[in-house]
Amino acid sequence: MAPAEGAPLRVEVAWAPRPREVQRVALTLPAGSTVEDALRASGLGPAAAPGADVAFAVWGRVVPAATPLRDRDRVELLRPLQVDPKEARRLRYRSQAERSPRRRGPAAR
Repeated sequence: MAPAEGAPLRVEVAWAPRPREVQRVALTLPAGSTVEDALRASGLGPAAAPGADVAFAVWGRVVPAATPLRDRDRVELLRPLQVDPKEARRLRYRSQAERSPRRRGPAAR
């Protein structure tokens, strides 16, 4: 059942300032509110600072700050990447290869 026109929106804003730490705020906003309105109302991290270098997503999809919200949306603040994911994988592979014993073909019996 769709919410009535003009009914308040219930949204959640989530932000992970550090790995394995998530801050969430549940909000009730007026109909027609945008991602930017939710971020301002949440007061979370860099959302409170105008012009912060943060991307936004609604349910994991990157959206502009002017995107209108729907009831029960989850707005997420996305931190900038510290390391390119491909490079991080290469580094993990190299360090794992250095720690493991060298393989020498089929095992001799």
